Amino acid sequence: MESIASLMSGGDVVVLSGAGLSTESGIPDYRGPSGAAQRRHTPMTYQAFTRDPVARRRYWARSHLGWRAMSSAQPNDGHRAIADLEQAGLVRGVITQNVDGLHSAAGSRRVVDLHGRLDRVVCLECGEMWSRRVVDDRLRDANRTWRGTVLAVNPDGDVDLHEDDLDAFTVVGCAVCGGVLKPDVVYFGENVPPARVADAYALLDEARLLLVLGTSLHVFSGRRFVARAAQRGLPVAIVNQGPTRGDDVARVKVEAPLGQALIELVTVTGSFASGTQPRRSDSA
Repeated sequence: MESIASLMSGGDVVVLSGAGLSTESGIPDYRGPSGAAQRRHTPMTYQAFTRDPVARRRYWARSHLGWRAMSSAQPNDGHRAIADLEQAGLVRGVITQNVDGLHSAAGSRRVVDLHGRLDRVVCLECGEMWSRRVVDDRLRDANRTWRGTVLAVNPDGDVDLHEDDLDAFTVVGCAVCGGVLKPDVVYFGENVPPARVADAYALLDEARLLLVLGTSLHVFSGRRFVARAAQRGLPVAIVNQGPTRGDDVARVKVEAPLGQALIELVTVTGSFASGTQPRRSDSA
């Protein structure tokens, strides 16, 4: 971490974060030590969601219960450390592949939510945007007698349920036009909005260092930023448990739990939000 701190000394660091950063908040990742390799269903695709009413109803049943777990998650030491580093003037901004909103909750101010946010819902017909809590209240009212047993929580904000629990769920439409509602996140088979990619590239083009945290970089939507950094000759530092598809271009690679590693980084750089010590969770 001292080597990474040295690279960060000039400031203008851009963080690229993935699911591994949120595991200490109780949200499982995809491929790391808490990965959801045993999930019972494949992730929802945009094509299935928009074309198949049965698949859409089953997704909303799983997502309805998954939102309860996601909405109760709190920022962990890693999220708070990144916000501290931004407040200290070292981190310019964050590009995150996560949809949990925990960077913003921790106090990070410049965040590009590459894959969207689960706390927002959009109507695919009229474009109206809704708070997830508003839609959740409507779903609760429409499913007062429905019960589902959670078998596992998945990293993309839904859960595994018994097949028998899925078909009795009632889906609600847009309160303005009655159209199809979809969480404002990028599904498999769906493109990241071009304006969002442009925002992320603009942030990266201002950087002196790309710091990659908690992602294996298997998905192109995140890996493209490492490729752009390498093309520009921009140093790349990676902290992740396990190999990544950016290891070959990394100036520094550290394998360690992210909360612990980022607290150490705050300590080494002296970037304490309070001016005295790193911010830790109550259980730390």
